[in-house]
Amino acid sequence: MTVAPFDLSRIGRGLAFASAVDDLSTALDHSTSVVVSSPPGTGKTTLVPPIIAGRVSGRVIVTQPRRVAARAAARRLAQLDGSPIGSRVGFTVRGERQVERSALIEFVTAGVLLRRLLDDPGLDGVGAVVIDEVHERALETDLLIGLLGEVRELRDDLVVIAMSATLDADRFATVLGTDAAPTPIVTQTVPAHPLDVRYAPSPSARLDERGVTWAFLDHVARTAVDSHRGLAGNTPEADALVFAPGAREVSEIARRIRNLAPELDVRELHGQVPAAEQDAVIGGRGPADPARIIVTTSLAESSLTVPGVRLVVDTCLSRAPQRDAGRGMSGLVTGPTSRASATQRAGRATREGPGVVVRCVDERTFAAAPARPAPEIATTDLTDAALLLACWGAPGGAGLRLVDPLPTDSLNDATTVLHGLGAIDADGRATDDGRQLARVPTDPRPARALRDGGALVGGPAAAEVVALIGGELRVADGDVTSTLTALRNRRSPDARRWEQEVRRLMQFTSHAGDVRGGSDQTGLIIALAFPERIARRVDHSAGGATFLLASGTRAGLTGPLAGAEWLAVADVTRAQGRAAAGTGAVIRSAAVISESQAEQAATHLITDRVEAKFADGRVVARRERRIGAIVRSSVPVRVQAGDGGRDAIRRALEEQGLGVFTWSESAEGLRRRLALLHREIGSPWPDVSDAALLGALDSWLGPELATLATGTPAARIDLATALRRLLPWPAAADLDTLAPERLEVPSGSRIRVTYPPIDDPSARPVVAVKLQECFGWAETPRLVGGRVPVLFHLLSPGGHPLAVTDDLASFWAGPYSQVRAEMRGRYPKHPWPEDPWSTAPTRHTKRRAAQK
Repeated sequence: MTVAPFDLSRIGRGLAFASAVDDLSTALDHSTSVVVSSPPGTGKTTLVPPIIAGRVSGRVIVTQPRRVAARAAARRLAQLDGSPIGSRVGFTVRGERQVERSALIEFVTAGVLLRRLLDDPGLDGVGAVVIDEVHERALETDLLIGLLGEVRELRDDLVVIAMSATLDADRFATVLGTDAAPTPIVTQTVPAHPLDVRYAPSPSARLDERGVTWAFLDHVARTAVDSHRGLAGNTPEADALVFAPGAREVSEIARRIRNLAPELDVRELHGQVPAAEQDAVIGGRGPADPARIIVTTSLAESSLTVPGVRLVVDTCLSRAPQRDAGRGMSGLVTGPTSRASATQRAGRATREGPGVVVRCVDERTFAAAPARPAPEIATTDLTDAALLLACWGAPGGAGLRLVDPLPTDSLNDATTVLHGLGAIDADGRATDDGRQLARVPTDPRPARALRDGGALVGGPAAAEVVALIGGELRVADGDVTSTLTALRNRRSPDARRWEQEVRRLMQFTSHAGDVRGGSDQTGLIIALAFPERIARRVDHSAGGATFLLASGTRAGLTGPLAGAEWLAVADVTRAQGRAAAGTGAVIRSAAVISESQAEQAATHLITDRVEAKFADGRVVARRERRIGAIVRSSVPVRVQAGDGGRDAIRRALEEQGLGVFTWSESAEGLRRRLALLHREIGSPWPDVSDAALLGALDSWLGPELATLATGTPAARIDLATALRRLLPWPAAADLDTLAPERLEVPSGSRIRVTYPPIDDPSARPVVAVKLQECFGWAETPRLVGGRVPVLFHLLSPGGHPLAVTDDLASFWAGPYSQVRAEMRGRYPKHPWPEDPWSTAPTRHTKRRAAQK
């Protein structure tokens, strides 16, 4: 059966990108990958997919970073094509799919395609992939670029198009291209409608320790109403977009605008709004409908076109994921919008004619904002990404052409979590359990809770909790249990979305039964997902409570759960203010859990062992039962010399450092000599930095660990003997030649060499010697096989410094005459010859030297 092609002239009518169709076709004649760079609103999302569909055999997959954008783009193209949604143009997003086997184009979110790749790495039946909005640098989009690069190595017929709304095209062309040449770029620009840029700074601060201030939200609402009324006189049909950082601020601004201007149609647009309401906003309004003010998150920044907008009011604030390396957690942090994002937002006002943007900051504040948003790969939690890459066979992204590599610290944290879940093996490869978790369309931690929790409390109960903690639903007062009760009883506006998510998740659990319950089951499921977030209360006051998490983080909590002894925490994030209780972190959602259930969920974090520490130079120890960092019981014990005692002392040294020891002159000298050899030569000379020594305690301090366990004070440990165990044989025979303890000077004296501190790589070995002992010495000695010249501190007979030099010949020929003129009257008994070259070196006075 022949499938009718898309009517490009009809679809492209009125779209600016229609003028670039020939350029794109020419590029595709020479390459199976192309970067398309075109401003937002020019029609590339609508027109490029049908162009590609006419050139390839197989379905065209188009990715969008957001579900609402995927749905809107599919419906718009189907409407222009005159076909029912799903028949020729369809979409697949989390929880919703409208696409038939006959579909030529399918819009999906990047996450959907990533998981599809795990099941079908060759993308059978797919002729092309169009990756839209690559400039947003969403983590899943970045990963797709890397994975599709490998797919193209196996399938030279697969067409890949990357579309960007900014000027980053060269960067993506390099990644999508080959080592020989970047991929071609198709650029399309259009004359911009005039944009009137205004600034309306708030008299009050935008942010305080609690987040966005109420006073600033009041200001934004008033600014939106006043600006819209001012614009309405000239353009009565104009709609307005108001950009806020998050769903909470969207709701608060919308409520204020409704109070100020009841005549306006105020809409909200964010990820928590039901899909039907999102679609209604994007679909525009009828001629007889009142003007709209649409309050939105960054959802409408670049991947959506909202018709009728001629005014943009911008808070110039954004909320983005940010990893807190010190506390081992990630959270959404509110901060200044980048100037690039603010420009994208402003461009929404000029899609259909002249527009106005009002920025709720002053010009100086705007100019001080970051130039571009940080890529998600650099700021967000990488657990899901690391598991996907492990399943793909590229742990950590090894071998992939990525726009940016995965940050090492974040990747290490992610692999630690995955090891705890049993999802990867020691080599970073995905296990069978890991591959099962990766196919559940949620983070691996809730996926693990769904799998293991279903066996304990029944599939439906586990799915209900995971649907709440793994989605975008609001948790009232931070209490997951009460929120869950409201959802079950349909007392929450989110009940319908939650029920849909529960049904979706039930597809991934084989456990039947409807074991519903209260806090016990809820807390257990959360703890199975996030065992490192099991928390115990350590402080309680009228203002709230402080909890210690198993990960070691302390977090504050106010509200109904503050009196609980144990919690399973679903969400903890960076914060300030009273709720953080001085910890810098705050618990956003949690459920009560019993201690026994905490043990059940976190078996891999439970320890029962001796812990030691150094106090006044001696080892003291306690036997502690812990869940991670949470101490459940602690009693004093005597350290034994066995493995348990050695391990306890090793951990104490790793925590307290090598400063617990008294470093003798010989030990410190040997360490400095070895440090210089390692710095200048490298292998086989060992690294003796604190980090290296603490990481290899058994190899050099093994016998002493047992000695310390018997009660020997740390001050009595001979570190020089211990360090000599690190000497590399047979190279150790050259130690005194390469880095001698003492250096013989012309007078016959053997002067100690002071080697540089181990933490100062720019310092040099120093020999402090009386000037008279060096008469006639022309060539400055060099250590480490001639690599490092000695720095001489030439001293007066009284031991005071006269000169510092690493070029003795130049010193005798120049500065010496000035030193001689100043010193011979002060030290007349010592020789100060005019010709130091011909005078015998001596460490004595002139009279004593003459007697010898």
